[in-house]
Amino acid sequence: MKTAVARLVHPGFWFGKTPWQEAVQLAQRGVGGFCLYGGSRQEVAAFTAAIRKESPLPYLLISADYEDGLGRWLPDEPLLPSNMALGAGADPSLAFEKGFLTACQARRLGVDWVFAPVVDLADNPLNPIVNTRSFGAEPQPLITLAKAFLDGLKKGGVLNSLKHFPGHGDTTTDSHLALPVLSKTKTQLLSRELIPFQTLLPLADSVMLGHLLLPQIDPQHPASLSKILIDGLLRRELHYGGCILTDALLMKAIGDEKQAAWQALQAGADLLLIPQDPMALISFLESKSIPAEILSRALSHQETLCDRMAHAPRLPAQDPSAASRLNRCTAQKALVALGNVGPLKPGQTVHYMEIGKDGEISAQPLLDVLRRHQIKVLPYRGEETDYLLVLCLRRYQAFRGKIALESADTLRLQEALQHAKTSCGVLLGSPWALPAQIKMQSKLFTFSPAPEFQETAAEVLLGKRKATGKAPVTL
Repeated sequence: MKTAVARLVHPGFWFGKTPWQEAVQLAQRGVGGFCLYGGSRQEVAAFTAAIRKESPLPYLLISADYEDGLGRWLPDEPLLPSNMALGAGADPSLAFEKGFLTACQARRLGVDWVFAPVVDLADNPLNPIVNTRSFGAEPQPLITLAKAFLDGLKKGGVLNSLKHFPGHGDTTTDSHLALPVLSKTKTQLLSRELIPFQTLLPLADSVMLGHLLLPQIDPQHPASLSKILIDGLLRRELHYGGCILTDALLMKAIGDEKQAAWQALQAGADLLLIPQDPMALISFLESKSIPAEILSRALSHQETLCDRMAHAPRLPAQDPSAASRLNRCTAQKALVALGNVGPLKPGQTVHYMEIGKDGEISAQPLLDVLRRHQIKVLPYRGEETDYLLVLCLRRYQAFRGKIALESADTLRLQEALQHAKTSCGVLLGSPWALPAQIKMQSKLFTFSPAPEFQETAAEVLLGKRKATGKAPVTL
């Protein structure tokens, strides 16, 4: 009984942060799996092999949020195109290839379960957490691309997860920090947010619940803890019979994680993902005497997934250049221009500034291409300039709470624009990062900071290529 209860809990493991011995104790206690964050290719492969030896279970599920390939979390793996870039390119074959490559990358390192795709609609520019993770603002194009991506994951032999039910797009709060509110009726949801879920549920290995409150449907409980939404809407009305998991329980949107986990199980969830204190949660649940029908349902759904992965065939080694080709093909179809972008001429002086810089991402690949074509590229230091290139690197980021630029960056940019005769903004991440009051002669949107997208953007700036993408959102 104790091992059975522990199996409902899937802790997170953060390379460089979570102690190895803590993971070993949890595996030996009988948790159903781990969700991985960070690490190198070698570290992930070593962890998945070693931790499975510590578990008493016939099969231990290893999952990760590899939404844009492993490169979103692993510094030595390539970043694949964002979903929004695929939306701008509107080519389902590229979405399929992204799913397939992601699956192959994950399987090679021992990861079974990719928590993707995001099928939330990107229909609110102020949403700080969906953004480029979504294929776009409209249900039908999103469905076409998400289905192709799911087909790719399946061919590559990993499990998938539709998220975040019933639709997290039209909110303005990061659920990592607080509880978003979506004030829509069920009829309104069925006309937009729920369309992707309804259509794609037959292809779903699992559905991840969103931490958001829908007061016109259940004013008392977030969707992830709501019997009305989980058992009533998802199970009974939409006829979904597979595995349902919570979003991370450590997120601040849902309060006390022990009570939240208990409510989620009672409401119809099968799997409890990433609690802050997994050992304490297991002990708490063991004290609650979980009804046999709830435990049986949850374990049955998990065992189905384990059986699939335990018998999944091995895939042949993949071409190491496949990711770069996918990025280049997608970039050539996805880039969107507003206004007259370029062309820059050999010998021309261009001043540039990077704003909204996040972590290790830089615009160096773009600058390198310009320099190779004899453009004199100089950092902007407050001087008068004929041409100012504004390189915006802002991306969505959990626990930050907003997507817009910091006020210091906005002020710095406004001042620089007063000294520029011509200005062009290249948005390498969020298409909505620049404030509405910022006016430029032209903008170029890549929807991804991957090197191939930056190099293609440079080719557009040089006039060697046209930006042929169609924005899948309102810019």
